[in-house]
Amino acid sequence: MDIIINSLYTKKEVFIRELISNASDALDKVRFIAVQNPDYMGETTDLEIKIDYDFDAKTVSITDTGVGMTKAELIKNLGTVAKSGTTAFLEAMGQGESMSMIGQFGVGFYSSFLVANKVEVTSKSNDDEQHIWTSTADAKFFVTKDPRGDTLGRGTRITLHLKDDAAEFVEQEKIKNLVKKYSEFINYPIKLYLSKDVKETIEIEDEVDEEGKVNEDGVEITDEEENTEKKEKKTKEITKQVWEWETLNDIKAIWLREKDDLSEREYNDFYQTITKDH
Repeated sequence: MDIIINSLYTKKEVFIRELISNASDALDKVRFIAVQNPDYMGETTDLEIKIDYDFDAKTVSITDTGVGMTKAELIKNLGTVAKSGTTAFLEAMGQGESMSMIGQFGVGFYSSFLVANKVEVTSKSNDDEQHIWTSTADAKFFVTKDPRGDTLGRGTRITLHLKDDAAEFVEQEKIKNLVKKYSEFINYPIKLYLSKDVKETIEIEDEVDEEGKVNEDGVEITDEEENTEKKEKKTKEITKQVWEWETLNDIKAIWLREKDDLSEREYNDFYQTITKDH
């Protein structure tokens, strides 16, 4: 784990790329299985990736509606580092392979520990109940049945409890820009839970004393004057903070777009994405 966390990556932010890539792979598997077995999708029919964060708790979560993992798969895929291709990767590094090939060896998940001192993976497979895998990168992990029951329907939710020196990743603009940067050519919607300020106009009610209705100057008003004032209700503008899901990526595949609309850079970026070759 020390080798992976401290030696393989030069930028902490790549955890976003690796986890989005893993989520996309899990969604690909669902789509493939559903071709032969349409009932496999059940009630979870939307194939998507959702990212949310908690500024106060310093957590970032990435949720997908992919195949999910059973308890046995959580132990095999996440609990045993060597099983996920680390040995093959290190052998390739010894033979002078490019560091950018890491994604092909299945060790990208462990980039989570670049920024997190604790990682929780909640997963629900069609073949098992929902379980939670938890580790603090100290050679120990725990897998327990989720006491909340089936909250995902199907899929996986990874929650990163960020280190103090990685608190920047719960800043809205920072995470928004990173998700946009690393979501190119992902063929599923990637949604980020964002806050924004919305202006709203509300009516202002005049105060009423115990003896009767008064205007803003404190003078009692008659029924006739009251009817006139009703037509001229006072308003003021307030600012409210609202939270909503925003889709950040253009999910139309590059090969479905008009050639004239594509730039040389888009071709190069796409090539680098699918080949890990620069």
